[in-house]
Amino acid sequence: MGEDLSRYRASRRMKLLGLVSSQLPKHRYRKAEQAHIAVPNVLDRCFDVKRPNQVWVGDITYVWAGKRWAYLAVVMDLYARKPVGWSLSLSPDSVLTKSALEMAYESRKQPNELLFHSDQGCQYTSIQFRQVLWRYQIKQSLSRKGNCWDNSPMERFFRSLKTEWIPETGYRSFTEAKEQITNYIVGYYSRYRPHSKNGGLSPNDKEIMYWKTYKTVAKNT
Repeated sequence: MGEDLSRYRASRRMKLLGLVSSQLPKHRYRKAEQAHIAVPNVLDRCFDVKRPNQVWVGDITYVWAGKRWAYLAVVMDLYARKPVGWSLSLSPDSVLTKSALEMAYESRKQPNELLFHSDQGCQYTSIQFRQVLWRYQIKQSLSRKGNCWDNSPMERFFRSLKTEWIPETGYRSFTEAKEQITNYIVGYYSRYRPHSKNGGLSPNDKEIMYWKTYKTVAKNT
């Protein structure tokens, strides 16, 4: 809202209001070096990309919805850490990941020369999912087996979703889960949430800045 707020001032205000951060402590993951036998780790942790629609990453997490687990697949554009496709289902299968990818591909107006990176889960290595990649002419990259750091931007997004938005007891129904997660992605995370990777800008603002610069350079050229 235009008010200067340092982390120390925010800390003092939180203490006065009795607020406590819900961020989880850091966790040390074990290292693994086993690559996929057919698909290499093309991305190789090069998370700083130069433009939108150059590299997308994807992953799946679980959310309690009513009386059972629901599964959320998200596709994120690495440039501004912006979620561009997502799908929620009661089955963690290739239909779920295909749905998220198809949403991303259509919403981003069918980009070319794209790299898609994920872990080695069967939802991403199945024939059905790889056929979609082939049809869209998207190059595939897979993390090394058991190495979550190879896809850390997606891990970080899911951590933010679960600590900032999803109730500790989960959602009362699948419909509520779908609505609230969409509200987080579209209404909060993409529009307002500052990101350190973006220099404090939200994903939407970061992309807007890029396209303004791009159009100016193209016009002058």
